Amino acid sequence: MTKLFKEFFNSEKSSGIILILSTVLSLCLANIFIGQSYIDFWHHKAGFYIGNFELNLSIEHWINDGLMTIFFLMVGLEIERELYAGELSSIKNASLPVVAAVGGMAIPALFHFLFNAGTPTQSGFGIPMATDIAFALGVLSLAGKRVPLALKIFLTALAIIDDLGAILIIAIFYTNDLQTTYLFIALGIFGILLVLNRLRVYQLVWYLLGGTVMWYCMLQSGVHATISGVLLAFAIPFGDGKENSISYKLQHFLHYPVAFIIVPLFAFANTGIIISGSINEILINNNSLGIMAGLILGKPVGILLLCFLAVKLRVGKLPDGVSWLQLAGAGVLAGIGFTMSIFITLLAFNDAAIIQHSKIAILVSSLIAGVAGFILIKRATASSPVAEEHTGE
Repeated sequence: MTKLFKEFFNSEKSSGIILILSTVLSLCLANIFIGQSYIDFWHHKAGFYIGNFELNLSIEHWINDGLMTIFFLMVGLEIERELYAGELSSIKNASLPVVAAVGGMAIPALFHFLFNAGTPTQSGFGIPMATDIAFALGVLSLAGKRVPLALKIFLTALAIIDDLGAILIIAIFYTNDLQTTYLFIALGIFGILLVLNRLRVYQLVWYLLGGTVMWYCMLQSGVHATISGVLLAFAIPFGDGKENSISYKLQHFLHYPVAFIIVPLFAFANTGIIISGSINEILINNNSLGIMAGLILGKPVGILLLCFLAVKLRVGKLPDGVSWLQLAGAGVLAGIGFTMSIFITLLAFNDAAIIQHSKIAILVSSLIAGVAGFILIKRATASSPVAEEHTGE
């Protein structure tokens, strides 16, 4: 692994462990210690005024639309790096993770659609399509040093492609009340940043200033504001991708703030769920069943089915040292939707009860997928030699 990829992997797996702890604490605060006051806190308004300009959003909104844009910026930078210089830069290496990600998005969406076609919750089809990189890598790291390095890289590449798919789904299907003037201004700013890239302007400040204005225009346009983070990532010059490039420096800088501040804050703001009602009301309904079927069954089925076809058709090959059972374990771990699934839930629905039940279904599904994936990988690697990790440029 390259030095930066290893930093990315380590920060993501650490973030996954912190994410688990943040979620447990958030649920305890909402249900045992504080209650409704904890929920209400995240809905308090916070903003600023400059002359006639006003931007007043709830704390939850600032986190989901503001800080998560930085999360998407880092994900975009990692996608760019993988495309230029990583696992996805070679068709041979990229083919299996790409095929796996397609299967891991299409089959879960189909499962949800089969449960919810023609109902008000049909728009939730995108919820089980997502894989949470941090959570999945956090659980994978708990399986020990015998996990093959190639499996770690495969799951990371799959999750990165999955994130790219989720970003496209958000942009295409979860855009409401489109304000074309603001959208065109945002795209115009993106175009200007691309021109700066082509002119070899390497001062990061110009990209960050342009990205901030683009974020505001995207927020006002109806397209989800976090998309601006991905666009900004691809506008920032990649250069040679080495340590002196601004892309490398920015990604290196963002690893820990995203892993240890932004993602845990997202968990605190969005998993403070007061659990009430019967199990039938919460989980035995078409939407919750569609989410759980998609994440727990659809993910591994889609990933394994398309990987099997790709290997048989010689479109791709199993990573070196990785068995089918280990691949199945990675497929099950990919069913940990969490961050991206909750994020898409907030875009798919307006009804508070449906959102709450969807979040609980995601938490239950992610817990089952995490435990099952951990057990499967642990058993599959029990007799394997200890994996050695090498770094270098």
